[in-house]
Amino acid sequence: MASSILIVEDSFETRLMLRMLLEMSGFEVHEAENGEDALEKLDQHTPNLVLLDVMMPIMDGITACKKLRQDARFAQLPVIMLSGKTHGDAVRIGLEAGATAYMGKPINSEQLLKQIHALI
Repeated sequence: MASSILIVEDSFETRLMLRMLLEMSGFEVHEAENGEDALEKLDQHTPNLVLLDVMMPIMDGITACKKLRQDARFAQLPVIMLSGKTHGDAVRIGLEAGATAYMGKPINSEQLLKQIHALI
């Protein structure tokens, strides 16, 4: 059975690009549009990894990651945060919120796939 990944991203175009990349690489893909949507989807299906955008409406990625880490079911779930904010403070805040890894946008497909394979 293929490993599954939950993409949490408010941009339809970015979600589509990530979905195509991941499906071509053999992953099963689920999608959420914001942190609140992601937490609801996680109650229905636990993926092998979460790709989590930082800046989103309704619930941002930092808040969603903190909430996710408070749930024992998801304490060890790998989370890769994706953000256009790549300065030191943004990365530190993301990792302190519970992200396993933090990657900048625009996304480097090869680096992202390497990171995913290292964590799954």
